[in-house]
Amino acid sequence: MKQIKFAGLVLAAVLSLNSSFGQGNMSKEKTVEVGGAAMYPSKNIVENAMNSKDHTTLVAAVKAAGLVETLKSAGPFTVFAPTNDAFGMLPSGTVETLVKPENKAKLTSILTYHVVAGKLDAKSLEAKIKEGKGTAELTTVAGGKLWVMKKDGKIWLKDEKGGMASITIKDVYQSNGVIHVIDHLVMPK
Repeated sequence: MKQIKFAGLVLAAVLSLNSSFGQGNMSKEKTVEVGGAAMYPSKNIVENAMNSKDHTTLVAAVKAAGLVETLKSAGPFTVFAPTNDAFGMLPSGTVETLVKPENKAKLTSILTYHVVAGKLDAKSLEAKIKEGKGTAELTTVAGGKLWVMKKDGKIWLKDEKGGMASITIKDVYQSNGVIHVIDHLVMPK
């Protein structure tokens, strides 16, 4: 009887181990849902963004600009990630024109304007805003400036053209940085 009970315990342990083995550490990670998909802190920016149904335009643009390997690298990066709806606010035909090979430099400039070197989560951004007495200036990977401020309980970005975008989902941690989802594109001069 003891052997049967022991065999049952061993079998239960093996089945439990097998069911969790395929999930690895991901089942233990604290995720944020973006675009209907869990964003895993153990994955890089590109791996997570590819799973978000709200960022298919951004992913296509990153591929067209040849930035996939850069955004897979160690970083760290802070990415202000515009949604498909944000791209949809551009004049008709703009995205289709930008992803053409002859416009790669302009597309790269726009996309890298959405990236800041370093890992700036919301707490870090708020500290910079406080330090700047209400506004913090960030230098983008493209070399441009973005200004960050807090209004009505939200963190806002102001671009070089005076355009504004709010962070709608903050602190989406990645293995190589952090993503903040934004509701508008920010544009360089």
